[in-house]
Amino acid sequence: METPPASLNPIIRLRQIVSALRSPDGCPWDREQDHLTLRTTLIEEAYETLGAIERADDIHLCEELGDLLLQVVMHAQLAEERGAFNFDKIAAGIAEKLVRRHPHVFGDTDAPDTASVLKNWDAIKRSEKSGHASRLDGIETALPELMRAQKIQKKAARAGFDWPDATGALDKMREEILELCEAHASGDIVHTHEELGDLLFACVNAARLLGADAELTLRAASEKFERRFRAMESKLASLGREMESCTLEEMDAVWDQMKVLERQ
Repeated sequence: METPPASLNPIIRLRQIVSALRSPDGCPWDREQDHLTLRTTLIEEAYETLGAIERADDIHLCEELGDLLLQVVMHAQLAEERGAFNFDKIAAGIAEKLVRRHPHVFGDTDAPDTASVLKNWDAIKRSEKSGHASRLDGIETALPELMRAQKIQKKAARAGFDWPDATGALDKMREEILELCEAHASGDIVHTHEELGDLLFACVNAARLLGADAELTLRAASEKFERRFRAMESKLASLGREMESCTLEEMDAVWDQMKVLERQ
């Protein structure tokens, strides 16, 4: 099988390569794939792209964006083989959507700031739906729950259902902590779990109103815990101690030492 020439438009060449991989004389692995088998890979490539962005690693960002683009082209190829749609229809659809939802750029609508842009965007999205459209329509249920909660809250806020600042959200967190403690004291597991969920939702709201991304904030906290835990392990090992043989008080003392060292 001949390799598509490098002189081709890069997108056209990529599509021809993927088509060749899926052909009867192509790659056995690629021929076995379908939309469902590629779900995990799509998620992995998205997170690897995110990692490159967070590291400000342009070399790997370029590579990871290529891997992510491959996922789009692969799904487009699968759909084209089924007669559903193709890459051109995907590109045409998103191009038209961008024009339609940016009348302040491609039309005569006024949108002087980001808040008005987002308000117009939501209004246009609702107008595109037939029948009654909720302001919460379009939020993917398969999203990670912190991200989904934040999207729900943002959409509610654009409709005016929000606290004026973070104070209300922080007060709500205190209220939910008290209700969680009361539910736990009652021994009602179902109610306890419900109140725990309410507290997590309130924490996401507080993060949003404090200008933080809940998902990234929790990731930073997880990374900090992991970093300090590993330092504590190393310190105990240097003292000839295993964590399992230490009391909680002993481990807490070393943990506090690691916190102090980290801040120096």
